[in-house]
Amino acid sequence: MGEVDEYVAGLDEPARSAIAAVYRVARATIPDAVEGRGYGMPALRYRDAALLSVMQAKAHLGLYPFSPAVIAALADELAGFDTAKGTIRFTPQHPLPDDLVERLVSLRRDEIDASVGGRR
Repeated sequence: MGEVDEYVAGLDEPARSAIAAVYRVARATIPDAVEGRGYGMPALRYRDAALLSVMQAKAHLGLYPFSPAVIAALADELAGFDTAKGTIRFTPQHPLPDDLVERLVSLRRDEIDASVGGRR
């Protein structure tokens, strides 16, 4: 079991299902993503760069795309969520829509691809 799966398995409901759903969409969107760590957090990684982390905090769930530019690019679609430079906050009762997660991880993937010059 990888670091993300171990982390998710240790959560209580309803956070576990809400966080697992985000990871499920991210993995389906970016099948090359692998489990690892990013900034010390369990994360999906793509081309050896942090792609996405989703963690439980005291009063919310946080999605960390490791890119303020990705959050800024989706600002209009994130209007119903609390955001900061590197975080999107949501709750199990107000989850992120799957299509928004798809766009978010796709933008982050494209950013990673551009930063490594298209090398595979």
